[in-house]
Amino acid sequence: MINTILAIVLFAAASFAQSTTWKFDKAHSQVKFNVTHLVISEVTGYFRTFDGTVKTNGEDFTDAQIEFTIEAQSIDTDNEKRDNHLKSDDFFNAEKFPQLKFKSKSMKKVGNNKYKLTGDLTIRDVTKQVELNVVYGGMANDGYGNKKAGFKITGTVNRFDYNLKWNALLEAGGAVVGSDVEMVCNIQLVQEPA
Repeated sequence: MINTILAIVLFAAASFAQSTTWKFDKAHSQVKFNVTHLVISEVTGYFRTFDGTVKTNGEDFTDAQIEFTIEAQSIDTDNEKRDNHLKSDDFFNAEKFPQLKFKSKSMKKVGNNKYKLTGDLTIRDVTKQVELNVVYGGMANDGYGNKKAGFKITGTVNRFDYNLKWNALLEAGGAVVGSDVEMVCNIQLVQEPA
């Protein structure tokens, strides 16, 4: 009997848990990547156009539901010729596959301000599960009374897993462009009004 009452109370509490929606504050967020070039250095690039939503139970980000899209055409490595090559079928084929997509499966707390974010990443027509490291920077109100939350998200994917297939080789060995791409996202979320 006590177990039944406890189960009902827990179910009722879960049912009334307040769902909170967060939007990406794009003016205070960056989606960046780094990849090795000629084996000896790195090239840094950005995706300038992106959007998404995060749904949480109140202000607890454990098991947040995240959907995030990036416009492939917005890639920017500060070199127009290189950007056009990255938009071509050698890499993203931005005309045929205009968006990169991420949909979370879980966000588990692993430390005081650290999480492991697992989800499906889709690039071109390939979807694979990835695990990302998240550092939670905290929460604050801006000068307009908007509640903000900040995160740094990092992870590495192999571009060949997503058919970003161009692979010119150097005479001395190694690839002109590395296979592993490091992602670094500095994200600020703004809480939507209830």
